[in-house]
Amino acid sequence: MNLSLSDIVPPLRWTAPSQVEPIASDPGLPDAWWQALPIDRACAAVGVAQVASRLTDLTSACWPHLVLGDILPLLRFTDPEESLRLPGPRESVHALFSGLIGKLLATEPDEERADDQAPPAPSDRPLPEIIDGIFARLDDRQRAIARDRLYFDAAHHPGQTAQRATLDDLAQRFSVTRERIRQIERDLRDHVMSWLAGPEAAPLNAHLSWLRSRLGSAVPAEELAAAAPWHGTELVTLAIPAWRFVRTLLTGYEQADTWLVAGGADELREKTRQLFADGPRPLAEAVSLVAQLGVRADVAERWITSVPHLRVLDGHVVPWSRGLGDKAEAVLGVTGAPLTPEEIQARIGDDHSPVGVRNQLASDERFIRLDRNKYGLRRWGGDEYLGIREMIAREIERSGGEASVSMIIDNLTSRYDVSESSIRAYAGGPGFERTQRGWIRVATPDQGDSYQPRRDVSMTRRCFRSRDGRWWHRVDVNAEHLRGSGSPLPTGFAAHLGMAPGGQLTASTSSGEVVISWHNQPTIGSIRHVLAEYNATEGDHVFLTVSDGGELLTRFLPASAPGIPTLNQALHLIGYTAPVASEAEGLRLIGARIGLEDGAVREDVLDRLRERGDRDIVQFLS
Repeated sequence: MNLSLSDIVPPLRWTAPSQVEPIASDPGLPDAWWQALPIDRACAAVGVAQVASRLTDLTSACWPHLVLGDILPLLRFTDPEESLRLPGPRESVHALFSGLIGKLLATEPDEERADDQAPPAPSDRPLPEIIDGIFARLDDRQRAIARDRLYFDAAHHPGQTAQRATLDDLAQRFSVTRERIRQIERDLRDHVMSWLAGPEAAPLNAHLSWLRSRLGSAVPAEELAAAAPWHGTELVTLAIPAWRFVRTLLTGYEQADTWLVAGGADELREKTRQLFADGPRPLAEAVSLVAQLGVRADVAERWITSVPHLRVLDGHVVPWSRGLGDKAEAVLGVTGAPLTPEEIQARIGDDHSPVGVRNQLASDERFIRLDRNKYGLRRWGGDEYLGIREMIAREIERSGGEASVSMIIDNLTSRYDVSESSIRAYAGGPGFERTQRGWIRVATPDQGDSYQPRRDVSMTRRCFRSRDGRWWHRVDVNAEHLRGSGSPLPTGFAAHLGMAPGGQLTASTSSGEVVISWHNQPTIGSIRHVLAEYNATEGDHVFLTVSDGGELLTRFLPASAPGIPTLNQALHLIGYTAPVASEAEGLRLIGARIGLEDGAVREDVLDRLRERGDRDIVQFLS
């Protein structure tokens, strides 16, 4: 005998080895014996009772939802009645399996096992003709119930409004009660199940066993109609294609969207997702992994793409959650090289903008800025791009406190997309001074303390703290901004960015640089190109800040819709647009955004807003 246990127990082919191995392993048998070792040799080594015991344990642990005939299809021939029930007490299942395996060993067939993919030998009569025999004696009412209710398939009526007949529809059609229709439907089911237990159903039962092994654990539903040439043949008695009747006999399969799935679609999807929880896998490897779950290799890629939170990307299968940061991490993990925010956004697609991707990259610790406009994964290592002034200071520090400008230019231009003229301009500006031999070093400050503004950022109008601790300044877009004019910044916010009178900060964006300078007062240069990316108009809002790496981070918020409650208008001005349960919750959010501790009462919030000068918010709260 050349049959392994997997050959006669189809669920073993689509159940993950990690589930099977702890239960089926036996010290008297080799590893994975259920796949490679003939049953007669396994039974000779440990006995029929032990092999049946392992199979019984697998049934209880992995397939309690399947009827016994789906677990061991040979039972449909040796014990048709038992084959239709779910597993019961362990003793009875073990006795049933032991008896069948004993009978199988006693038979000792000489012929080799047929190819798994080859359908069973045809019977003397065509199977559609055999199936028609089940319904030959039905009256018109019984046939209508079978055709329009029992074996109706709405998914295969494209372009039609046909629906499965309800009990009320059929009751009205045949002038009987809905309970009578229900009884006839139940009698029809019993009639079919009784017929399947008889000798005449043997060819169809053999076909069903072959079909389960052909379909695997998941298959596109349309493949059922093409799985055998006769599946498309119309049954004379019911005027439906034969496959619609066959579909109802595939117990243990459920239809999920456009897939037929054995043993529960949600469970198989979750098992599939877990295979890629550790990161990207090459597609060929992914197909092999999914095949271990019983999904055929020729449909494995289609199955993977149908599973939520997975995607095939550049020849790899990657986890694909809803989070923008997770998606960007997957893109970089597959590419293996730094990319620009625009390149990452193009690979992600969806509804994410390059600006949103750039802000995510700059604020998420998983990513590191490796060049003026390129990001990678922090776990790759490498020197972070910090902005020209900061990188000049880093080169000076690495050289022991002073360095020649030419050496700094060579080092930076060879590694980053920066120009020699920009480096020379920064090296000759504030923050650096010449040494006696003409090199440069970091200038010694005249006083130990940094510039202290009259108002801290928490007391500065239109400045709000996000949950990650960053402070953002709200710009209310007007015609001057849209024309490209610069605009003043509050001194408290400029000082928070590390600036002082006489200083200058250059922040980068995807479409150019924005200069923030401090002469008589802090001023930000034109942000017209930023507003153009958002299609901003007068009355809209842009919240902005500068990252540690020198990037201008922006968050766009359209003007609030007219007519919304005044509390929501106040929240809109701090950048919060989600609904709130109460005024107390709204005030708590506002207090946190302006630097108050938890527990601040209404008057504390109003007093802080008045002191800061946020009269527009106070107006909505008064």
